[in-house]
Amino acid sequence: MKKIKNFSIIAHIDHGKSTLADRILDTCQAVSERDKQEQILDSMELERERGITIKLNSVRLNYQDPRTKEDYILNLIDTPGHVDFTYEVSRSLASSEAALLVVDSTQGVQPQTIANMYLALENNLEIIPVINKIDMQNANIEKTKEDIEKTLGIDASEAILVSAKKGLNIDKLFDAIIDRVPNAEVKDDLPLKALVFDSYYDTYRGIVLFVRVVEGVLKKNDRLKFVQKPDSKFDIIDLGFSVPQEQTTNEITSGEVGWIVINNRDIKSTLVGGTITHINNDIEPLKGYKQLKPMVFSGFYPIDASKYQLLEEALEKISLSDSSLSYEKETSQALGHGFRVGFLGLLHLEIIQERIEREFNIGLIATAPSVIYRLTLTNKTVKYVQNPADFPDKTFIHTIEEPYVRLSLFSPQEYVGKLMELIHEKRGRYIKLETVSETMNALIYEMPLNEMVFNFFNSVKSISKGYASFDYELIDYKVGDLVKMEILIHNEKVDAFSLIVDRSHAYFMGRNLVSKLKDLIPRQNFEIPIQAALGGKILARETVKAYRKDVTAKLYGGDVSRKKKLLQKQKRGKKKMKMIGSVEIPQEAFIKALKTNDN
Repeated sequence: MKKIKNFSIIAHIDHGKSTLADRILDTCQAVSERDKQEQILDSMELERERGITIKLNSVRLNYQDPRTKEDYILNLIDTPGHVDFTYEVSRSLASSEAALLVVDSTQGVQPQTIANMYLALENNLEIIPVINKIDMQNANIEKTKEDIEKTLGIDASEAILVSAKKGLNIDKLFDAIIDRVPNAEVKDDLPLKALVFDSYYDTYRGIVLFVRVVEGVLKKNDRLKFVQKPDSKFDIIDLGFSVPQEQTTNEITSGEVGWIVINNRDIKSTLVGGTITHINNDIEPLKGYKQLKPMVFSGFYPIDASKYQLLEEALEKISLSDSSLSYEKETSQALGHGFRVGFLGLLHLEIIQERIEREFNIGLIATAPSVIYRLTLTNKTVKYVQNPADFPDKTFIHTIEEPYVRLSLFSPQEYVGKLMELIHEKRGRYIKLETVSETMNALIYEMPLNEMVFNFFNSVKSISKGYASFDYELIDYKVGDLVKMEILIHNEKVDAFSLIVDRSHAYFMGRNLVSKLKDLIPRQNFEIPIQAALGGKILARETVKAYRKDVTAKLYGGDVSRKKKLLQKQKRGKKKMKMIGSVEIPQEAFIKALKTNDN
């Protein structure tokens, strides 16, 4: 009988998960000397550049316990640490029996440590605390243990003390995995029930699904279906394990984690988080994980309009490997055909944009991020709007409500004052200040989500010199004094620049945007007014001056009336050009104005 241990590694961002995964792979001799590199499970180029995990990754390892000489199969799933990728974490935890909760001994318990631990508890997992970076000069092991016990309520007396970078005490970590991670239950004789926890699109083979078989056995040429989508029928072409290189096999038995290649290339028919079974079985689906709703929206438009179809294919393929992504078609007067894309946060937006540009070679314009607003109209109907261009006229709106989040911001004592000022500027409502430790405080606020999408993350990092971190959760909609600000260029509204803003911030945001556009829009032979407006009221204006030819240069004397006559003629010509002229806004103006839009 195979002894199988399925476990995930979870932690706050940059606490050393990927490095610890490297040491586990080294101990199991899963990677040859020639193929060794740092962060081997971070296979994406973008992950290596940024030093963060974006996608979960699973690997099957063979391990012999030196104490008993017994052989084990270890299925390790490395997960992201940033709040925007919580969905990836929830998927990996649904496939595991235990979680290694890694805490940095120099930073202690951080917001995402807490959030990930609650996810693990919801899945009834065994939690093994691991204190990392014990070799660092400013490591405070006793303080970190105290943090874990006070903040997380976990007994830290048996926490494994390791240095993933230097490989210290990795043997003790393996002992804990063998002793404390429950063996996966073997139920080969029952009807097939397998959880699809990840997937991706392979250009040559088609759709590849990562599965955790809970009951039954998967074999080549099996006819399968999704329990939640009975019409989506498909065959298994190939199957195997990641070791971490792909290794084919004849079957995947209960308790094991592996991959299958299916003969269905219809991306929309697959369901990450779904349960697969044989087509004749009638079973209840496994408890998956909750479908997360997008919190931030942005319009994606191809710079080259001919690549619209390619952009749709790119979004389809990325949504297969990132099922928290949502998108729908939309059209903009200024930017043409594109997509309204929903994300879990700003980093998620940034990563998806970069992936499309790199992996599919499609240049993008991304409009200013926005959130979903709830409008109660004068006829008492409720409407949800995410695109400012879709807002009805203010005469039809009774109230506008915006989503609020509960913000938990962890910061060293010396930065608390300035961070509180920042949050108050962002319309935050103070709830309480908690003392987490002698050096760390937690600021608890309620704050509009809309204020978080404009430069909040960068401002927090700048004020705290990178030491502060935060977590947030959506709580409710609240009525706000919100208005739709429009940008008029040469007296024409440009919907791509429309924003929903708090009335008190409208003037400053409008002034910043028009002054930015003044530098980005090229001069013409006529004057171009750029205005920020609330309804019929102009908040701010800048003017792009016209080119002016010196028509009096050829005059060498004579009466002054000749000079005036030529200038009057030029003035009439400019006026006529202004009436019939149209302004071509270059793509760079959209990219720069929207990319750097902050308050």
